[in-house]
Amino acid sequence: MNSSGDQGAGPDDGAGVAPSSKAQWRKKVLRTRADTDPATRSDEANEIARLVGELAEAGATVCAYVPFGSEPGSIGFLDALREGGARVLLPVTLEPGPLHWGEYSGGGSLIPARYGMREPRGSPLPPAAIATADIVIVPALAVDRRGVRLGRGAGFYDRTLGLARANARLVAIVRDDELVERLPEEPHDKRMHAVIAPGSGLVQLAWDLG
Repeated sequence: MNSSGDQGAGPDDGAGVAPSSKAQWRKKVLRTRADTDPATRSDEANEIARLVGELAEAGATVCAYVPFGSEPGSIGFLDALREGGARVLLPVTLEPGPLHWGEYSGGGSLIPARYGMREPRGSPLPPAAIATADIVIVPALAVDRRGVRLGRGAGFYDRTLGLARANARLVAIVRDDELVERLPEEPHDKRMHAVIAPGSGLVQLAWDLG
């Protein structure tokens, strides 16, 4: 990992040039994820499930998500949360705007949804349901040491995270090489408190220390 403090400093794009824009970062990360072999994906998913399970507390509410495509993890981490006694809410994508939510009750409760995703069946809860969450687990393409998160660019979480409680913990899941020194940041970006990466564990981010 490149330790430079310049904006966008991190893994290069394969041609010796570090990404400098969000679009370049997205292209870089998605290409690397697509090239990851299935055995590595499976091993990482198992470790992510173990690590996320350590966050579970009986009676807690956790807003999370169903990994899809090349995203690290599996529904195994959702099951680990439930086994630890947590109530798990998952996004339901309706009209553009903040995410709605549905309660996860196991893999059999998921149905196909927009954009190739899966979501809980049944009537959705309103966006304000995120305010019941003690922890919000957020998908990310990369996160930097300051907590700046790179998403896919659709803006759903930008519109949603502001509805979470001020003391809710925001935790992103990434692969180890997706925890980088510095990403481009915009005023609307909501910083993460921590990341979970399969080889690094739960990493508290520098801006939140102390």
